[in-house]
Amino acid sequence: MVPNQNVAEMRRFFAGLTEFTFETHLGVADPTLIDYISELLTRFTHQDEIFRIRDQAGQPLDQVTDMLTVAKDEPAPAQREIHRHIGDFTLFWSGMYPEALRHMQAAPRKDMFLSYPATGKRAYQIASRLPPAESGPEADILERLSHDFDLCMYGLGELRKEWAKREG
Repeated sequence: MVPNQNVAEMRRFFAGLTEFTFETHLGVADPTLIDYISELLTRFTHQDEIFRIRDQAGQPLDQVTDMLTVAKDEPAPAQREIHRHIGDFTLFWSGMYPEALRHMQAAPRKDMFLSYPATGKRAYQIASRLPPAESGPEADILERLSHDFDLCMYGLGELRKEWAKREG
């Protein structure tokens, strides 16, 4: 199979699973939100995308604290993308793999004092207020992700359960 076909198949799989989970389990019929979540899942199937924020030496960052530090020195459009990524990163881990947070936030890691949900909400809020680069999500979806972070986090947990049922 051609790699683009794999991506297209994953996109369809996540779109269907996200729509089913959010509409059936949560009663959320919001196509824009559902599309954003399914695109996030598709993007995050690649480790390079999960850890795409890099330090000055080009090393991928796996701690939100370090990502926040990098954002401070960037122009507004780049800050927006970093804050959006922080929102996506915290939502993904908090919703899909909350058991991984024990390691990701264990001492002596810098993130041990962060609340991923609170940080994710704030990151989406900041991203919604900064000017976008040439392309990217509209401010209103980022604002909704900030406001509905807990719902989306819960929805991702339900999505993971649904996925497991289908594979089992």
